[in-house]
Order: sequence, then C-alpha cells, then structure tokens
Amino acid sequence: MSLLVAVEPHCWRRPVLAEAVVRGGGTVSTPEGAAALVWAEPTQAHLIGELVDANPGIGWVQLPYAGIEPVVDIVTARPAIEWYCGKGVYAEPVAEHALMLALAGMRGMATYARATDWAAPEGRNLLGASVTVLGGGGITDSLLRLLGPFGCEVTVVRNRPTSMRGAAHVVGPGELAQVLPGTDVLFLALALTPDTAGIIGSAELAALPDHAWIVNVARGGHIVTDDLVEALQAGQIGGAALDVTDPEPLPQSHPLWSLPNCLITPHIGNTPEMGLALLADRVAVNVARRIAGEPLVGPVYLDLGY
Repeated sequence: MSLLVAVEPHCWRRPVLAEAVVRGGGTVSTPEGAAALVWAEPTQAHLIGELVDANPGIGWVQLPYAGIEPVVDIVTARPAIEWYCGKGVYAEPVAEHALMLALAGMRGMATYARATDWAAPEGRNLLGASVTVLGGGGITDSLLRLLGPFGCEVTVVRNRPTSMRGAAHVVGPGELAQVLPGTDVLFLALALTPDTAGIIGSAELAALPDHAWIVNVARGGHIVTDDLVEALQAGQIGGAALDVTDPEPLPQSHPLWSLPNCLITPHIGNTPEMGLALLADRVAVNVARRIAGEPLVGPVYLDLGY
C-alpha cells in the first residue's frame, strides 16, 4: 500500500521533503487526493487550517516545529486530525548549541568578546559543575550525553520524574525551588505551555547563586524578561546565555543587548540548513510507519499543549 502525501507547495524545503515521502514508501500528491500533509514553512502556518478544511481526506499532519505555539489555535480547533510535530528532531544541534553557550558564559566570553584591551581573568569550570536542566525531552537526552565527559552533577526537573541516563537526580517541578540554590548552570529545554510560561522569574533568579549562568534554548517566554534584566544589572546571577528571547526578535534598543553578562544568539540553535535533513528523516520514518500500521513519532498531545 502507498500513502498519498501532500507537501506544502511554497516551501524551499519542498524537494527534499518530497523525496523523504518517497523514501518512506509514500507518493507525493496534490492536497485534493492526500491522506496526509507535510508542512514545513513557518511563515505560512496560518494557511494550514484552510488547507485541511478544504481537503477532508487529510487525516494527519506533520509539522516542522518542536513546539506548537505557532499553530496551537489551528491544532486545538481540529481535534479529529492527528497532529505530529518535530519534537526530538532537532535535539542534537540544539543541545550542542546549549553546551557552547554554557561554556562561553562560564568562561567569560561575554566579557572577552566585547573587550578592546587585555582584560582581567575571569571564569569558572563546567567540569564538575552542578547543573540543572528544566525539561526531560530529546534536547535533554542529547545534552546529558554531551555533558558526560565534564563530570557534572546533573539534576533534571520534568513533569514525569523518571530516571534518565546521565542524570544523577530527576525530580518534579515542585522541587525546583530546592534545586536552584545549588545550581551552577541552569539549562532551559522544555516546551512552552501555560504552566511553564514565566517559570523563571524574580523568585527563581534570587534563589540561584550569584555565579550561576542561565542558558535558554527553549522559548523566551519561559523567563520573565524584566526580572532577568534586573537580576543581570544587579549582578544577582553570573549571567544569561539566550538563544531565545521575549520579545523575539529582540528590539535593537533592548537593555539585554548591552549587558556585559548577557550573550544572545538569534534563535539559531538549529538553523534551517542543519534541520532540513533531520526533518526529512522524520517525514520518511512517519510515512513508513503509517504504511506499516505502526505508531508515528512525535504526536502532539492537545491536553498538554505540546
């Protein structure tokens, strides 16, 4: 049996994703005859709802995102459709970026990159550090492996506190306040939901040691930005390394740009070029799984919001 799959027609990624459909055993189709839809163009996300409504044969949709915030209203309004997202697809490059940000922050690159003369020494080791990771998904899995050689004492905070390879401790969200005072590096790698929005605010920042660095590769909305600015200006924490911000893009006049203890990258933990092959592999796997009658990878859980 072949599966008829439509691929979003205006996306520059289309040829690679169409090839992935074929690689998985499917046939690329027009939307009118399709049983599934692969959508990969974030700037056209508002058209997804119109397309699936106009083509009722489409029973499941593969989204490119790790989180569903850009399309949450579209998804929740159509519960009869099976939605699959890119959770776990981009874990490796994002975890690599998170590690780079942590090392850069702890070893003083926020200072040295701005220096115009021979600066005084600063920095702390990641080796043997106490690390806390918020989130227990694919990025955290990859990050735990990358942190292995550094001999860190890692605590993972996640909704379902089951053991994870490479983590010394896995606890629930209710224990976050107890974990923060002993944290040298705090990584944010969790989905943005109403429960996790603003999870790091003034109280959490105050609980961290004054040398601690925050690394956010999740979503800017996890941190209360005004509270972070105040903490950085006061030297309340060591610094923040942010691949995501709130608002995003960050305006040119925003104080985060000029703070000497803040590093910012423009949401490039996973670039389109890095992620395309990974997304194509997920498309091929899910097409093959559907043809074989097996569960697909990366389901969206509407009740959880990711």
